[in-house]
Amino acid sequence: MARRRHEEEHENHERWLVSYADFITLLFAFFVVMYAISSVNEGKYRVLSDALEAAFRAPPRSMEPIQVGRLARIALEPDALVVLPPLPPPSLGGEPAGELAGREGLPRVARAVTRALKPLVDMGLVRVRRRPDGLHIEVASGVLFPSGSARLTPEAMPVLERLAQVLRTVPNPVRVEGHTDNVPIRTTLYPSNWELSAARAASVVRLFERLGVDPGRLIAVGYGEHRPVADNATPEGRRRNRRVVVVVLAEGTEEARRALPPDAPVRTAPPREGRP
Repeated sequence: MARRRHEEEHENHERWLVSYADFITLLFAFFVVMYAISSVNEGKYRVLSDALEAAFRAPPRSMEPIQVGRLARIALEPDALVVLPPLPPPSLGGEPAGELAGREGLPRVARAVTRALKPLVDMGLVRVRRRPDGLHIEVASGVLFPSGSARLTPEAMPVLERLAQVLRTVPNPVRVEGHTDNVPIRTTLYPSNWELSAARAASVVRLFERLGVDPGRLIAVGYGEHRPVADNATPEGRRRNRRVVVVVLAEGTEEARRALPPDAPVRTAPPREGRP
């Protein structure tokens, strides 16, 4: 009896401190983890952001997505550009293309481009126009690039290859213009439409160089959304404004002279018979 009373006297009445200490330790660990999460690693965040952006901005499966709403369109087949029939090397009316200069050769260049890209011209995706400064070849950006990207799609290669076949046979300077609609873009690569339009023009210029076009005659220009050809208030207008324009500058103009390298030979068109 005395022994049991002795044991009760030495019983530990502070065992609750063990549980309390465990609770405080877990609470401290919780706040440490919360603090670590609140400190964002900018580098890792940028990598994650770029990965998500690349996943959600994958190349479209058709050049024109189906419009949801009143303006429904038929989506074009993704292989429409790949199955274009092969064409012989471009010929400009039987004359060597390299001998043509100034405004005399531009109509023949226009006919050669129209023949090379006739399926796209018939579909309205490529437009060939004569302007005072030269020949304007307008290509819808949906043919060349995914939305919000400056990386050329596989479908764009046959189009630009055929265009390069014509361009490398003429001596005229070539200006490649990138244009966008007015929808703002803010990504790590393209903070605004200026960067996107310039990057698209540069992508086309780099490909032309690889395909044999003289790089000394190539110019890349980005205009962003500031030179629209249609109303940006409508989907159709925005689609028209998203474009790449390849301008074959007419020789003899001031802009063409500025575009040529300083040591480039000056070409003049041969006079026609019957002229003084």
